[in-house]
Amino acid sequence: MGGMSHPTPKTDPRLQRRYQQMVQEHFGHGHRVAAGPRSLPGPASAFAATQAVWRFCRNPRLRLPLLAEPLLACARQAVKDACQGYALVAHDWSNLDYRPHSRKKDRIVLGSTAMIGYELRSALLLSDRDGQALAPVCQDLRAAEGVYSSRDEEVQANQSCLDELAPVLAYLDDQHLGLPLVHLIDREADSVAHYRQWHAARHFFLVRADDTRIVRHEGQERTLAEVVAQLEQAEAFRDVRAVAYHGKPARQWVAETEVTLERPACLNRTVNGKKRRTKVPGPPLRLRLIISRVVDAQGQVVAVWLLQTNVPASVAAATVALWYYWRWRIESYYKLLKGAGQQVEQWQQRQALPLARRLLVAGMACVLIWQLARSPAPEAARLRSLLVRLSGRQMKGGVAYTEPALLAGLWVLLALLEVAQQHDLAELQDMAQFVLAGSKSPDTS
Repeated sequence: MGGMSHPTPKTDPRLQRRYQQMVQEHFGHGHRVAAGPRSLPGPASAFAATQAVWRFCRNPRLRLPLLAEPLLACARQAVKDACQGYALVAHDWSNLDYRPHSRKKDRIVLGSTAMIGYELRSALLLSDRDGQALAPVCQDLRAAEGVYSSRDEEVQANQSCLDELAPVLAYLDDQHLGLPLVHLIDREADSVAHYRQWHAARHFFLVRADDTRIVRHEGQERTLAEVVAQLEQAEAFRDVRAVAYHGKPARQWVAETEVTLERPACLNRTVNGKKRRTKVPGPPLRLRLIISRVVDAQGQVVAVWLLQTNVPASVAAATVALWYYWRWRIESYYKLLKGAGQQVEQWQQRQALPLARRLLVAGMACVLIWQLARSPAPEAARLRSLLVRLSGRQMKGGVAYTEPALLAGLWVLLALLEVAQQHDLAELQDMAQFVLAGSKSPDTS
């Protein structure tokens, strides 16, 4: 089967071919009992294919920034094709549970739970037109020795997820993706000190805030909850669009005002093994506060987001609210890596660095599926329909395809092409008939 046309790392042709082969093998839906990717039915045995993956992931020449280059190349092209005025970047963290994997000696304890494994930190590029996932543009994996990052060839000292965001944001600016970036982060990033740091560095951010935060609003100090109540009393909310909430029809209402953060920031730091909370003064920071409410068909408020952003006022509040709604796409990315696709928590690499290399290969498989999902070409629509059929999955009413189904179906298609190169149709029909006839020769009585 011919090589694929997606970008490959700038290395020797042999490693480029292996990279392409591995991307194809990461299309297949993983199994919990699988030690490696689903090897295509080529001339090599499944064991030989698994060994080749093992050697690839342990090759010291394949530095993480080198393996990230194809993803960044796809990201730059996607910004040209799929974005309008901005490119959105969703940031999130996900624990990889490797409790049964005792051979992974560099595992760490994750959070306050009994989970042991690695922490995956990702930045996912999204379209500002429709929220479609475009490419993972940064991937960090925290382990016992530090952080293995697609940004750097050396192991990085561990920082908190929030403190690590500043170098990630600076790195993404240096990639010149083609449009201004807006960084979408969940409530864990509701930190005055980091807002000030990002704003001073001219990064655009959009963060969900806690309603207990104290701000200055219209000359008075209030909590965000009190600001929301005042906007409600002033009938400032506007019905902006129909949305779905847990699969049921609902409406999104949006209100906007300006707030100023002027109190000292509080930083949590560990000094000599002890946690300390330090107050850090800083300049007043004016932000847009955008409140998004989802109201069900009975008029009940079922969801509320308090969004703080320094995105210019030229971007409508309703658009900003929609951008944040699209942040969930990074959860879908983790779903593709975990139970609905790659089964990353079953990977058998014994150290974090080889696993980080493989994650970047799997990321390219996701990119190619996303490209197919958003393609407007007539042949893309036909292919999506075929892949769903090949995947053997049932779609919900009104749903033409899902990304996990495309991922699974494409592996079947590639496997069929490999088999077709080794056997003609008549031979394959005879094989199938042999099984259906009870696996007996025709002359067996």
